[in-house]
Amino acid sequence: MKGKKKFWLAGMTALLSISLVACQSNETTKAGESGSEKDSSKKQTLHVAALESAYGKDMWTKVIDAYETANPDIDLELTVDKNLEEVISPNMKAGNYPDIVLLATGRKLALTETLIKDQALEDITDVLDMNVYGEDMKVKDKLVPGFTDTLATNPYNDGKMYLSPMFYSPTGLFYNAGLLKEKGWELPKTWDEMWALGDQAKAEGISLFTYPTTGYFDAFVYSLLLEAGGPDFYNKAMTYEDGIWESPEAEKVFETIGKLAKYTEPTTVANANDKDFTKNQQMILDNKALFMPNGTWVVGEMGEAPRADGFEWGMTALPALEESGDQYAFTFFEQMWIPAAAKNKVAAKEFMTYVYSDEAAGIFAEAGAIQPIDGISDKLTGDNKLFYSIYDSGAKAGMGGFAATEAVEGVSMADTLFGTINSIVSGDKKVKDWQEAVEKVSDQMRDALK
Repeated sequence: MKGKKKFWLAGMTALLSISLVACQSNETTKAGESGSEKDSSKKQTLHVAALESAYGKDMWTKVIDAYETANPDIDLELTVDKNLEEVISPNMKAGNYPDIVLLATGRKLALTETLIKDQALEDITDVLDMNVYGEDMKVKDKLVPGFTDTLATNPYNDGKMYLSPMFYSPTGLFYNAGLLKEKGWELPKTWDEMWALGDQAKAEGISLFTYPTTGYFDAFVYSLLLEAGGPDFYNKAMTYEDGIWESPEAEKVFETIGKLAKYTEPTTVANANDKDFTKNQQMILDNKALFMPNGTWVVGEMGEAPRADGFEWGMTALPALEESGDQYAFTFFEQMWIPAAAKNKVAAKEFMTYVYSDEAAGIFAEAGAIQPIDGISDKLTGDNKLFYSIYDSGAKAGMGGFAATEAVEGVSMADTLFGTINSIVSGDKKVKDWQEAVEKVSDQMRDALK
């Protein structure tokens, strides 16, 4: 299971992080202390921390080596760990912070969210106007439009960026393109066409839908919200506007998922957990179900799994709610940030520009880690070419999740909005009751907004 799905994204995706090397000595931190310009008479040590994800460690070592070669005044100390939070948290509590961290929101231990709530991240808006290290282009001109204007990068919704977008993964409905070709079935563009296809498939003993766990409904619900009401409506939902979950637009979302529950493969709920979720994913490979919500990581995750003859991965945006309506494919991305207490902020920002260079992007891409750099899909091949060009086929990209709030004891929007779906599919809970519960939680979260 992708790392992201053991938690939910405060919008989303996705998720890598960088891990702290124990303590920083006075000599390694003095040059850039408190964001001051570095002392050119000595090498400056920059402490970088990164989560070891499915992309592996090697790409980070290569990027670090390349940057040190390009910038001999910098000595980079790197720690990469699968449990990054457990490595860097004790040091941070002792006052020893990494200078730059790649760790997404949505992780189970929620370290990044904690720092957001504590307003402990550095404002990095100025990075957008800096030139990419070694290139004559500003960072903001190299990034795909829209990635720096979401609550996932601007958590306080104040126009300032505190988290920089990194490796991204489009999400959508994954299916066996070979099966659709074999049956002569058209890919549904609207939900009405989806239901019609579901009836056709049922007649042949194939279910329309399955899902790995309810956690995978975050991107699904976000996309439906965008289809139902557009970006303005979506942002109101993400900021807990009063009554938003009782609106006609939200009603469409709940009704659609309620109807989809009736088309869901019967054993899905029993396997929708962290241990057995691959059994649900296997249904797509075995032609027992047509569609499942997922992200690009699923291809590697199921790389060694058996599959039906002629199997071919396909990925599509969610069907539109009405004829000629918008189709959305939500994207999760990991984030890079600088702790407000970091001692080498100037050097950290300079390194942050380098990760968007052609050199660094090429190293990351070799490991399958794709950044939101304009035109990068033209350089991809195979399945990645298919997945990352989804927005070239008319689908709109959805980004960003719920606004940061203070913790509310015993209340979780993720559990209520997404976790309840098992009960909807099993018939243990009614859609109307679910909708009312979400509105109640939204009221509680609104009072806790930062």
